Amino acid sequence: MAKLADRLVGAVEGLLGVPAPLRLQVWDGSAAGPPGAPTVVLRNRRALRRLLWQPGELGLARAYVAGDLEVAPDSDLYEVLSAVGRFGELPEIRTLRLGPGEVLGEPGLRALTAVLRAGALGPEPAPPPEEVRRARGRLHSRGRDRAAISHHYDVGNDFYGLVLGPSMVYSCAYWTPEAKSLEAAQEAKLDLVCRKLGLRPGMRLLDVGCGWGSLLLHAARHYGVTAVGVSISREQVALARHRVEEAGLADRVEVRLQDYREVPDRPFDAISSIGMAEHVGSVQYRAYAEGLYRLLVPGGRLLNHQIARRPDHPGEPYRPSPFIDRYVFPDGELSPVGSTVARLEEAGFEVRDVESLREHYGLTLREWVANLEARWTEAVGLVGRGRARVWRLYMAASALAFEQNRIGVNQVLAVRSTDAGAAGLPPTRGEWLLGRPAVGASPLVGGVRAAAPADPDLGDRPSVR
Repeated sequence: MAKLADRLVGAVEGLLGVPAPLRLQVWDGSAAGPPGAPTVVLRNRRALRRLLWQPGELGLARAYVAGDLEVAPDSDLYEVLSAVGRFGELPEIRTLRLGPGEVLGEPGLRALTAVLRAGALGPEPAPPPEEVRRARGRLHSRGRDRAAISHHYDVGNDFYGLVLGPSMVYSCAYWTPEAKSLEAAQEAKLDLVCRKLGLRPGMRLLDVGCGWGSLLLHAARHYGVTAVGVSISREQVALARHRVEEAGLADRVEVRLQDYREVPDRPFDAISSIGMAEHVGSVQYRAYAEGLYRLLVPGGRLLNHQIARRPDHPGEPYRPSPFIDRYVFPDGELSPVGSTVARLEEAGFEVRDVESLREHYGLTLREWVANLEARWTEAVGLVGRGRARVWRLYMAASALAFEQNRIGVNQVLAVRSTDAGAAGLPPTRGEWLLGRPAVGASPLVGGVRAAAPADPDLGDRPSVR
């Protein structure tokens, strides 16, 4: 008699009409699937029930976060995710629609028989507690946005420090040839933003969605500006204020617990929005762009650093990732870069430069994953095993998405021109990008970290950066 894994893999392949992308090991110890493919382990019948009730990304994510599904010790999380991603892009899978004819036909009945023999039929398991329940309130209202931001950012500053490292920068680093460490690459990114904004002593900077204050500190310390940062994450604001006090910059840097729609004290000479606009949403983006335009002095610059998705396939509506929406960034939305540029220009801005940093984000995310894996036991102690699994899965999957050009990230430099049409930039890109060397900036140097040893609680081996 065929073993359980053989029956399950055979049933799935017969129903879908394509070979399975992974090897499968199940709770009875049997394994089946393509030789040499990465292996996942279904630890119990509940894992199979999750996949039956929610086939696809959400079911897999729930099973992994709950610990019902594991990556085999001889496999790598990136390899598993790559194989699943390639499988999902197959034409046979993209166009697959399982109607009654397929489900009740011979392949469907074979699959049902395999499930019955596995003893896996039953009620749908409850989602892991880390999953966001249905949001309340109008989409992107201030109250709903606060709840969504709190879910993601108010999980503990110690946890974020563990993942992000000393820089406390939660956006992609800038991997210049001189940047040999994550911290050096993040400092290079902060300096790139300051140079693009043309910061000079005496200017007034607004950082929208300021995180833990790293850009504010860099701009005040090295460019002599006075700065205001706003965030609606209580934990971010608390730590940012502490860092400002500790740096002795409280006379020049203010951090507010404030929505970007509530900033009253214009004008500012420059505005930065780094990794924040993804939370704004399409229904609010025009208001977001117009609000920032009003806050700028004529001749002032905006640096909008934002993740972008690829344009939709013809005829297909935009569908956000169900895993990201329910576990990571509730109500987050990605737009193609062309749409972002159009919305900024409709608000009155003149877009002067667009730079893609897509490959830089893949490198950054692999560093964050490595940080998490190296201190896995500590991370689990801080936020629990389920949430640590959420972060590992989302960061590893995002790294691959950037590397494979399924999503990108762009810095868009825009100007509020004067009434006479002057933009105030030097005539060539090289001149304004070179800018003024940051006063007192530390050299961008750092060592290359060795790979961390495996933590047995991770199950599989540390992921390859």
